[in-house]
Amino acid sequence: MIKIICLGKIKETYFEQAIREYQKRLTKYTNLEIVELPDEKTDDKQLALRKEKDRLLKIINPKDYVITLEITGKEYDSISFAQHLEKLQMEHANITFIIGSSHGLDPAITMLSQEKISFSKMTFPHQLFRILLLEQLYRSFKIMHNETYHK
Repeated sequence: MIKIICLGKIKETYFEQAIREYQKRLTKYTNLEIVELPDEKTDDKQLALRKEKDRLLKIINPKDYVITLEITGKEYDSISFAQHLEKLQMEHANITFIIGSSHGLDPAITMLSQEKISFSKMTFPHQLFRILLLEQLYRSFKIMHNETYHK
């Protein structure tokens, strides 16, 4: 099973449509759960991170393999990511990806993750990044099953 925990709500319908489309596509390959938590609406970054951390800790299963998505994480190309994901699925029943809010992630959350992954050194809107992650997961499963999609 793959779980994606996201801080922040999707506001635009076109993002929601893209997310639903990739969710539908992924059901062929894996059980997928997306958990959306509200982000903190405050300019006090430390307070926001602390409150978001408390919410995350309530729903992160300690038995899951936790991957935080961070700008300083390891970068993969699509084929290497697919190979890595395939290996992780053989070793772990549940893989949890965590996408932080616009404030980032509290250090306690990054410390509990087994792995940190970056898609780029660039900064992306969190709503768009959710779609990027879903697309790369879908691409990975297509690669794993030797199905056409990846170019």
